Amino acid sequence: MPDSLEHPTMGLLLRLLYQLYSLEIQGALREGGFDDINPAAANVFTFLTSDGATVSELANLSHVRKQTMAQTVEQLERSGYVERRPNPKDRRSQLVFLTGRGKRVPRITHKAAAAVEKRWARASGAEELETLRMSLLDLLTRLTTE
Repeated sequence: MPDSLEHPTMGLLLRLLYQLYSLEIQGALREGGFDDINPAAANVFTFLTSDGATVSELANLSHVRKQTMAQTVEQLERSGYVERRPNPKDRRSQLVFLTGRGKRVPRITHKAAAAVEKRWARASGAEELETLRMSLLDLLTRLTTE
């Protein structure tokens, strides 16, 4: 942890907490036998629905470059987590879907996320953590609807 936490920026606090959170998720994935998933794959698993999505849609939702998202999807496709199928609405594009193996990943990450939040609630108090969640959600909503 940095020495200069007397009055840290919000960005630093969010980054450090996310790093701790991410380490727990990655550990749970490794324990579950999914050691070939890197943190960038969260951009796919987070925004991919049962209806599928194009690489462009995933890139837009996760605020990364289309090329970066295409590389992540290709890696996940080679590892058997996603598959591409023709887009029935646009023959020029393909939709990305989770495979059976890929559908197991969110179950592990959601369980790990719940464990992290439980531990954080014990450390800070459940009410305080819920207040923080609602404040962050409110801020996110206000900033994205401006």
